[in-house]
This record gives sequence, C-alpha cells and structure tokens, in this order.
Amino acid sequence: MGILEVKNVGKRFGGLQALSDVNLSVRENSVHAIIGPNGAGKSTLLNCLVGKLIPDTGSVMFDGQSVLGRAPYEINQMGISRVFQTPEIFGDLSVLENMMIPCLAKRDGSFELNAIANVMSQRDIIETAERMLEEMNMADKRHMNAASLSRGDKRRLEIGMCLSQEPRLLLLDEPTAGMARADTNNTIDLLKQISDERSITIAIIEHDMHVVFSLANRITVLAQGTPLVEDDPENIRGNPKVREAYLGESA
Repeated sequence: MGILEVKNVGKRFGGLQALSDVNLSVRENSVHAIIGPNGAGKSTLLNCLVGKLIPDTGSVMFDGQSVLGRAPYEINQMGISRVFQTPEIFGDLSVLENMMIPCLAKRDGSFELNAIANVMSQRDIIETAERMLEEMNMADKRHMNAASLSRGDKRRLEIGMCLSQEPRLLLLDEPTAGMARADTNNTIDLLKQISDERSITIAIIEHDMHVVFSLANRITVLAQGTPLVEDDPENIRGNPKVREAYLGESA
C-alpha cells in the first residue's frame, strides 16, 4: 500500500466524464509522474488529490486518512504541499520575506503579512528562512524583490516555501512550464536533490518527457480520464498503448 491511495475515483462536469474509475498508488519516498495527452484528466485528478475537488465516486487516502472535504490548511497539516503551474509567491515582498511566510502561518492557515515587520527581531524565524534559502541556492538573492526573479528562481523559491513546512508529500503541477531549458535543468537537479536528501514523496504532473524520465521512478499514464498503464519508466518508453495515446499511432 502506498502513502497516497486513489480508489475508483470518478468525476463528471456536466456531460463530460473527466475521470472514470481511477486507481493510483504512490509509494512512499518515490517520485511518481502522472502523464497523459491534453484533456486526459491530469489536473482534475491533482485537484482531487489536494481536496480542491470532491470526486463523485471513490476515495483519496493519504497515510490512511481521507483528504476529501478538507480545507487547504488541513491538507497542509496532514503533510501535503502543492506547487501550482504558475509560481504563487508574493511579488511585492523580498525573497527572504516570502520564505518567512510559512513560519508565520497560524494554525487555522491564515497569517498577517503586516506581522512580517513585527517579527524581524525574532532570529529563529529569520534564521530558519535563511537556512532554506541556502538549501535552495538563493541566499545571494534574499533581499531582491520576488517579482524581479526569473521564472526558474520563482519556482525554486516556491518549492523552498513548501519544504519549510516539512511535508511528507510534495505535489507539483507542471513545475517547469514556461521555463527556458537551463531553468528546466536546474529545477530537475533541485528536485533530484530533494528526493535524495529528504524523506519525502514527490508526485508530479508534467508534459515535458525530459523532465519525467529524468526524475520519475514510477509513471501513470492517463488517457480520456482513465489510467492506461502504470509502470516503471523503462517499460513506459516503448509501450504501444502510450504511443497510441500520445501520437494516435495504432498499437
């Protein structure tokens, strides 16, 4: 049994069956990629995994607990963090202030941005944020305005903000979308480092096969809202069902 278990999940939007009888098991401390052509249901599935959508049928369990119907802060408290396609940072704050935000979060998931000015004397919070910036190789950018960062550095900052909450599961929705190849490769290296050095499970939705095969040790392929195949990367590459789903070639 995996740390994340999806059982018989189905989701319909009006006349569209976005997901149908989806079963998925993500092993603890693995990097599991979910891939598929456009419209395969990847984003819908991800939104079900973080409780943003409630499926019409089935269950989503994290470490034996259901994620369904929980508020975002409850999902975070369970040990799940999500990175969106577009980096979600506070552009009007410095890089260091952004990294401090998870330290300021209240138990109910809220926080006061104005509190940042009031905690600058609290060395423990600042030192925690600075340690994470060191790990993200962003210490030299601590005083920069976050809006001025490259897309790759914004993503690196966002991942660091997630990691500062010490999640057990990190969900990434196309983390390299819109990046130049150099930034993509840097993000791959960062995620490899995180996977190697932390006891953390990573689940990733990604279109870039270079990213997928560089990182994943398990891959699930969706097609038309249904899992087509789940296997190790070496068996996915030449799978005729996968080639048919992506390229329309007859198996």
